[in-house]
Amino acid sequence: MFDLDGLRAAADLVHKVVAPTPTHAWPLLAARTGAQVFVKHENHTPTGAFKLRGGLTYIDHLLRAGAPPKGLISATRGNHGQSLAFAGRRAGLKVAIVVPEGNSIEKNAAMRAFGAELIESGRDFDAAVETATSLAQERAWHRVPSFHPELVRGVATYALELFEAVQDLDTVYVPIGLGSGICGLIHTRDLLGRKTEIVGVVAANADAYAQSFETGKLVTTASASTLADGMACRIPMEEALTMIRKGAARVVRVEEDEIKAAIRAYHEDTHNLAEGAGAAPLAALLRERDRQAGKRVGLILTGANIDRMVYAGIVT
Repeated sequence: MFDLDGLRAAADLVHKVVAPTPTHAWPLLAARTGAQVFVKHENHTPTGAFKLRGGLTYIDHLLRAGAPPKGLISATRGNHGQSLAFAGRRAGLKVAIVVPEGNSIEKNAAMRAFGAELIESGRDFDAAVETATSLAQERAWHRVPSFHPELVRGVATYALELFEAVQDLDTVYVPIGLGSGICGLIHTRDLLGRKTEIVGVVAANADAYAQSFETGKLVTTASASTLADGMACRIPMEEALTMIRKGAARVVRVEEDEIKAAIRAYHEDTHNLAEGAGAAPLAALLRERDRQAGKRVGLILTGANIDRMVYAGIVT
């Protein structure tokens, strides 16, 4: 994947654009969970999510490898697309992003604001991937995957910041979308020689990675319907699954009501906005609070991009 020097080089690249995000210990979350809780605030990036890091490193790698492509195309539910739009505009590249029909209104607006051409196609993320692949061939543009070693290297810089900010974490909870976030966390832990237990989190209604983790083979689900759109995956990535099965302690499923309760808890205890995927790690900790009592626990708050009306319906 990459070595520690490569990870630190990625951090240097990212930090030229984005300052390290804070890690805070929140007393009210500690009281709520019974653990010493350290929140890594990836909701504080310019795009409101951790994916920005991967877009910066991927495009830098792409440009170093040869002549600039005619344009970039990818599929997303929003945060990966914002990352590419942000980094692509900085590099002077055209960016087209395919999202499923009915995607988040505010994520769509943000991608357009960062300069992306937005294309709505398909019933879900995996259908949008098919459209993105077809359009890339038609236009002869570069197709950006949602999981790639360079994306993982960039995303892993959040893990480096976390482990350098907080020593001796017993456990870190992290959501699983297609896997770059958890794989970056696992690989960074191993590079640093830490013993921290890493727990992946999925929505019970989108549990393809949980089923795949448990059975040891790729399991595709018929649907992935969850308010945590960043975790709405039906088809796992084999490379990611291999790393997760090797390096994660377990994968925890959380219900929709638990995700909503965690969104409310973040609001009440920290006054931070958390989208569904961002709140899922807290939901998993609350589910496992007896297991984690008194321990030092990290939570990756991966994003804050939730539509206002959806958020209002949860917190009121």
